[in-house]
Formats: sequence, C-alpha cells, structure tokens
Amino acid sequence: METVEMNSVSLKRPRSEDDVANADEIKRQKISEKSKTGNDSGQSVETVTDQPDKSLLEDTKNEIIPNEESEEQEDEELEDSDEDGDPESFADMMKHGLTESDVGITKFVSSHKGFSGILKERYSDFVVHEIGKDGRVSHLDDFSVPVDDEVNFEDPSEETFTVLSDEDKQRLEELQLLKNKETSVAIEVIEDTKEKRTVIHQAVKSLFPGLETKTEDRDGKKYIIAYHAAGKKALANPRKHSWPKSRGSYCHFVLYKENKDTMDAINVLSKFLRVKPNIFSYMGTKDKRAITVQEIAVLRITAQRLAHLNKCLMNFKLGNFSYKNHPLKLGELQGNHFTVVLRNITGTDGQIEQAMRSLREIGFINYYGMQRFGTTAVPTYQIGRAILQNNWNEVMDLILKPRPGAEKGYLVKCREEWAKTKDPAAALKKLPVKRCVEGQLLRGLLKYGMKNIISAFGIIPRNNRLMYIHSYQSYVWNNMVSKRIEEYGLRAVPGDLTLKGATAVHIEEGDVDNYTIHDVVMPLPGFDVIYPKHKIGEAYKEMLVADNLDINNMRHKIRDYSLSGAYRKIIIRPQNVNWEVVAYDDPRIPLFTTDLDKLEGKPLPVLPTDGKFRALKMEFSLPPSTYATMAIREVLKMDTSIKNQTQLNTTWLR
Repeated sequence: METVEMNSVSLKRPRSEDDVANADEIKRQKISEKSKTGNDSGQSVETVTDQPDKSLLEDTKNEIIPNEESEEQEDEELEDSDEDGDPESFADMMKHGLTESDVGITKFVSSHKGFSGILKERYSDFVVHEIGKDGRVSHLDDFSVPVDDEVNFEDPSEETFTVLSDEDKQRLEELQLLKNKETSVAIEVIEDTKEKRTVIHQAVKSLFPGLETKTEDRDGKKYIIAYHAAGKKALANPRKHSWPKSRGSYCHFVLYKENKDTMDAINVLSKFLRVKPNIFSYMGTKDKRAITVQEIAVLRITAQRLAHLNKCLMNFKLGNFSYKNHPLKLGELQGNHFTVVLRNITGTDGQIEQAMRSLREIGFINYYGMQRFGTTAVPTYQIGRAILQNNWNEVMDLILKPRPGAEKGYLVKCREEWAKTKDPAAALKKLPVKRCVEGQLLRGLLKYGMKNIISAFGIIPRNNRLMYIHSYQSYVWNNMVSKRIEEYGLRAVPGDLTLKGATAVHIEEGDVDNYTIHDVVMPLPGFDVIYPKHKIGEAYKEMLVADNLDINNMRHKIRDYSLSGAYRKIIIRPQNVNWEVVAYDDPRIPLFTTDLDKLEGKPLPVLPTDGKFRALKMEFSLPPSTYATMAIREVLKMDTSIKNQTQLNTTWLR
C-alpha cells in the first residue's frame, strides 16, 4: 500500500532549497552505495515514531520477509525516482483523502485560541531521541570503538574492506546466500605473499559470515577458495570460533539518521555489511522526515566494522558502541523525547504561553494520529473492518479497486487493469513495484486462485496484515474518546475505567474524588477487555453492531485476526515540557544544534533579535503509543490531516 508523509502541518512553502539539496544528497548516496556495494539502498516507507500498545506487541513482532534481490533493487529505483508532483496537483488529489473528523479526531482540551505554524518545513526541525527502559535518553556523543581484552581475536583491518574487488564480493555474496549452484569461489592471489593471503582470508571471513577459506595451488598459481562450512546452518549461525567468549554476542550502538525511516536504515546497513536485516533489533521505529537517534543491536558484528560505515554512508552516523549479551525488543523503550520547531508562527506571545502551559499542565487527547489510517479514499480501518467481518471479497476489493487520491501512476494503471479484467496476472504486469501490498496480494491470487483469498492475503507480511485490524481498533477508540470528552468533559466520573497495575477496574461512585482525568483509560475493542459502565460503554456496542461485529466475541476463526484488546489513557500529559520563541530571517538555517553538530563542533548560527519570522521551539517527552502530531495539534488547534494541510498550501501559494 502506498504511503505518504503525514506529519507536515500548516503552510509549507513550495519546494525549497532544502528540499532540492536533500534530493541531490539522496542521489549522491545512491551513487556512493552503488560504487561500493553494487546495490542500491533500501526502500523508502513512512513509518510512525510511536509504538504499539504493549498488549498488541505479540501480534506485531518484527518479521522481515525478504523478496528476491533483483526485484527489490528494481522496486527501490522506481520508488526513489517517483516524485510527488507539484503542490497544487497533489492538493487536488488529496481532496479525496481523510480529515481528522473522518477518523474521530474532533475535540480539544485547552481553551486558548489556535494559531498557525509550519511543522517540518525542514526535516531537521523535528528531532526524536529515544528514551530507553532505564529512562536514559539516547544521544550520539562518542565515535570511539571499544577495545577487546582478548588479544587472540583480531578485528578486520582497514585493508580488509578494500582487498576484494566488486566482482569478487558479488560472487561471494551469491555463494553466501546460496543463490547459485556453485559450491565454492576461487580468488586468484596476484601478490603471492603470506601477508596478502592472510588479508584476503580475513576479508572473506569478516565480510561473509558462514564462509570458510583455504589456499590451493592450481596450474602454478595460488588461489584462495571460499566455501560453505555447513551449508545454510552456517549462514544462520556465524562462525563461533571467530567471536571471543568474553565478548557479548550483540553489538549495541546509537544510530543517528536523517530523513530515513528505521527499516530503510537497517536495510542499507545490512547491504553494506552483507548480512540479513533480521540480525538487527531495535525498540521502536522512528519517523522518516526527521532527525532521529535510537539504539540498535546487531548479532556478532564488531564495532570496528560498524564504525567503518561512518566513512561510507550519508544520512547515517553510528556510535556509542558496546557489547552486550542480549538483543533489543520492540516495545522496551520508555518513550521518546522530541525537539520540534514550528516556523512562521502567527500566535501572540500570550497565546503561545497559554497553549504551552496547557500542554504541560493538562496535556492533550491521546488520539491515534492520522498516520494510522492511510492517505487515500480507502482508509486502512475499512480494510481492517472487512477482515474482522470475515468478508474477504471486500478485503480484496478495497485493496485493489481504483480509488481517487494521491497514488503513483503505476498503481493507478494496475487498479484500472484489475477493475477491467479481474485478472491478477494482467494487473501485476502493470505494477513494476511488486513489494507493495497490492503487488503481494496479486501474487497471492496468482498462486492460490481467486477462490482462496485468505491464503492469497496471507502472503502479505504479517505486520502489514495486522496493521489493518489495529487501524480499525484505533478508529473505534478515537470515536469513543471524542464521545467521552463530549459527554463528561475533563473529569473522572463513576463508571469510568482506571488501571490498577495491569488490570482495569471501574471507578465507583464513592471513589470518584480520588481520581482525575489523567487516571482514566478507555478500551481498544477486543476479546479480553471490559467497557465503561456509563453511556460510552453502550456507545461501543452500538458502533460495533453498526459494523456487523459482536463486541462480546472478537475472536476470529483465523487466530492472527483475533483482536486482543488493550487500555489506553484518555489524556497524556507530556513530561519535560520547555519552549522558546526565537526570531529568524532565513528559513533554511537550523534553529538548534543536533548531536552530530555538537560532535563536529558546529556552532549554532547567530539569530537576529528582530527577524522577519518567529518560530516556536518546543521540547517534550512522550510515552510509547502516543503521537507527537496530536500534541502539536493541541498547541496549534489545527487539523493535521494531509488533506487539510495541502489545501492550506494551495491557498497560500495562490
């Protein structure tokens, strides 16, 4: 399914020099990556900074289902080369998109008058630092490589990374991944010295886990022969003898990335290291259009090899290396700390002060943000509802049918072909990018037939399939919390739910004075939750009945689609809230220093005391499963949907 950047709020200017520079930077990176690895970098997909509710984590484990490499490369080139088009035509397409009210986002909790501002005019205006489970904020502040106590182990030297030709690397990678029938690869030793042979042996073993080497004489020439030590098992389990027992099996590091989402970054790292992406682990995904700092763990890759990537990659920096005995797990983080600049703000000092004090003292409604629901005329929650209804023909139709809205040209042609012929093979031919949900479903229909849509749909990666039903849960929750705020306001009332440990209990009449709105939770519908004992509990039932679903039986005949419920706080009060209004003249200059700026000793530009524009710089920390865009929405009191914002863009441009 095609995804579009969701977080741009208010009046974004036309394509700026920053955007042009960024496009050039991406092209340079692609050229750089091709010259070093023979492959393009990973895919470009928008993801959400915020994490799933913990009760849903069992359903959203990080599964990586790689596709065929040639197809993957072709997909990347097409995705990278496709432009969104000019702002006005994009705004016209987005007239069919969703607004906040379409997904139940209708209320505010503050009383100040709203004002406008530009979010993410530059991606560097939105910075996210992960907060680990120990409460420590992740920062990139150290490029040094830890020294091993064990002297018998030798990390690869710098020469290791250059001694093999691109052709040798390609052949070795194919051998490593068992992609051809060759049982070995022979590399001729041109400079026949023991030292040179040792470097080649080290290079093969370091860069290609699972391969062993030996030296052979053939026709008077020396060759280093690379071969699999134990077939596929060796690929899954890198050589044990090459890793010191005293060293933790996982290298943890801080990843600083710019304008890349987390999986995109991991795909790039895995290609440069020539390993599978699933040896990486992390606690949460982060925004694409942002600067983000998070902890990553990788199995049995040395800090030295990782640090070497800092010389090769653009938009990434790796540092703060350490060895530990455990990977990272999705959902382990405590939250994220945000540094956000809203440019060209129109609010008075009084309005801004009132808005930010309200954010700090009251908070914001904990809505699921627009990222959760897609951008086209077919919202993801509609597909989720059809799955829960066991209406598989509708699932297929909703995913594949023509739709108005922001779509790339090849998807439009694919949908038109599907509407005309209902032939998965013919539709697939119109779709050069096979990795998208539409392509995966069409391949499934080719494989299993039109009468087995369930199996065909199952070809789509599990995380993507579950995204649809979680979107429906989010849609219900948003609508119900709006009703709850409208009905009872910002106070706890008898019949509300609160959490006692991990258990939800009803607030009784005699205890209501012991609770505030910040204690109240609302359920996401599922088979193991209870509902409020007041009007909102009945509203849940009415909404699900209208959708032909039984609120008392949310188990699905396919286990994956049985909705496990959860509880979510109505109001989130951000922590560590700080703000400052600054003046500036040039919209291209940064208004604060990043971790990388500090490491490189870059000073903050001197800002004018009386500039043409004003910006609101704010900082705050949020727990997992909360959306920074919803906090910013409360400050600006503006619709954050891409439909609304692109229409504002068009009005402003004219």
